[in-house]
Amino acid sequence: MYITESNRLDIKNGCILRLTKAPGRCADDLHKGIQSSDGGVRCDSLKELASVSRDVTFAQEFINLDGHNLLVKIVEDSRESNQIMTHTLTSFTELMDHGIVSWENLSAVFIKKIAGFVNSSSTDVSMQQVSLDILENMVLSSRQLFLQVKQEVTMERLVAHLQVANQQIQTKAMALLMALLQAAEDADRQEMFTFLNKKNVRQYIYKDIILSSSPVQDEMAHHLYVLQSVTLNHLETRMRTPLDCYCQEQRDALHGLRQAAFETDSENSLSHERRRSLCAKEFKKLGFSNNSNPGQDLVRTPPGLLALDTMFYFATRYPDAYSRFVLENSSREDKHECPFARSSIQLTLILCEILRIGDPPSETGSSFHPIFFSQDRLLEELFCVCIQLLNKTWKEMRATQEDFDKVMQVVKEQITRTLASKPTSLELFKNKVNALNYSEILKLRQTERLHQEETLAPPVLELKERLKPELLELIRQQRLNRLCQGTMFRKLSSRRRQDKLWYCRLSPNHKMLHYGDVEEDAENPAIETLQDKIPVADIKGLLTGKDCPHMKENKGKQTKEVLDLAFSITYDVEECSLNFIAPSRTDFCLWTDGLSVLLGRDMSSESMRSELEILLSMEIKLRLLDLENVPIPDSAPAVPKPPSNYHFCYDFSQTEQ
Repeated sequence: MYITESNRLDIKNGCILRLTKAPGRCADDLHKGIQSSDGGVRCDSLKELASVSRDVTFAQEFINLDGHNLLVKIVEDSRESNQIMTHTLTSFTELMDHGIVSWENLSAVFIKKIAGFVNSSSTDVSMQQVSLDILENMVLSSRQLFLQVKQEVTMERLVAHLQVANQQIQTKAMALLMALLQAAEDADRQEMFTFLNKKNVRQYIYKDIILSSSPVQDEMAHHLYVLQSVTLNHLETRMRTPLDCYCQEQRDALHGLRQAAFETDSENSLSHERRRSLCAKEFKKLGFSNNSNPGQDLVRTPPGLLALDTMFYFATRYPDAYSRFVLENSSREDKHECPFARSSIQLTLILCEILRIGDPPSETGSSFHPIFFSQDRLLEELFCVCIQLLNKTWKEMRATQEDFDKVMQVVKEQITRTLASKPTSLELFKNKVNALNYSEILKLRQTERLHQEETLAPPVLELKERLKPELLELIRQQRLNRLCQGTMFRKLSSRRRQDKLWYCRLSPNHKMLHYGDVEEDAENPAIETLQDKIPVADIKGLLTGKDCPHMKENKGKQTKEVLDLAFSITYDVEECSLNFIAPSRTDFCLWTDGLSVLLGRDMSSESMRSELEILLSMEIKLRLLDLENVPIPDSAPAVPKPPSNYHFCYDFSQTEQ
């Protein structure tokens, strides 16, 4: 980092400074080197340019010399070797990343060349990787560039890139694909999804990425999460649309449910009133609350028409299971009958909540369901498994109509716990969720309750209070040790997801906070490699959520998920701050607690409270092992009166004499 008037106050005592060329002179030398007639000099100059372009001061000087257009010309001419072209494209990406020059100023020829590198199967892998990166930035920059990239890049090549063994190419191709999908308008997006479905892209992702021998990296996990979210959100329109009683197609679907469950051969011979009475009776058996006008049950949104879609899919896709469900419950007593329609509507709503249908994808989300990529029509297939599970759970609980909400809570827990285990196929999900029966749920709940249970006897509460300081000190030490190990944070920007990483850790003597940029493959960088540091004594405050400076700058653009992970420390004067976005809620709690300890404040995270309760519970149980099955009195036993004399006491002193 070059020292300038704007950043010189950020330099701390003890920082090692290196004397080097001024940014203007360095930019001028590299500008000349790039235009040299010697290929070796050009290659070395571009390699160095790719490295120093990360500094904004140098980037400004180089752009002032019109250096970025020189790089564009090299790409447009395409006369250089693959190595030189790779350095050129990398330098261009780094320069553009500072936002000094707009992406919209690029020529159509340049865009065609970059797209050509991606479309060609003979292009060098490193060139393809950087080219995919450049195209993603273009798509995210403006609608006009999106249209140009969409026109130039063939979707077949993007799909082919997803099938290669190189994880970096897979990730960059997926990033471009997600950028195109998110930037597209509804009609374009639907057209792209139709193409992807036709090419069975989901199966390629499942086979070549999810089931590959290499684990899915964070970057790819985010893109898979976005693809899952964008795809499932196609169902949002149906979810938010109530049933229209005047729509013949929807009325036919409703009557199709009835006709699939009950024999209707003799229906045409009945009078209108008789037929209407029979329909009402059969809709009641199907579990509709409003049996004379069942469409009223589907007016509530969500789940709206989506509930009708899932019921109709189950009835037509698995007619035997559907008939068995309806007829089995028709033969039970009214109060023990599991209402199919009411259960289906509520189950569809539960699945929408679990799969987060209607929620826009988060910038930091990475939790995807492998089962999504293994299965066509995931929601409908999950519904077909879960509605049969619901009937099974209803019988296990011996439920009545009054227990409807309790049964739905158990079913929701069964589905949530099973999906949390990340099943990779529908069959595996089916086996796991059916194995997690009502008795297993009760055992799990009891175990969790025992872990959380606390004895309220006054002596035990007093013992807890005595143990608290010691256990709090243990948690404080753990937090400080965790800060000493350090954490890798990601720099987010509005223009692209794959931003650089930086690492922050506390010095072993707890006096300095060291931080600096690192590469993605750096697992635990040594403290000496982190160039920047802040003395703990200079830290003035800790801010979280919307109070953070980097959240105020993007006010209204950040999701609640990002706000919950944001924290900042202020130092020296109030204007200086170091801004963080934690990788997870756990890391957020660890860092905010650790920084609070350094500032001499009380820890306040939910993680600390949970850990303190667990430690207290364990310690109390260990202390009370000898008192098992012995009732603990609420008050201490009364101390007896002293004896009238102490003649019973033996005097050892006289014996010794």
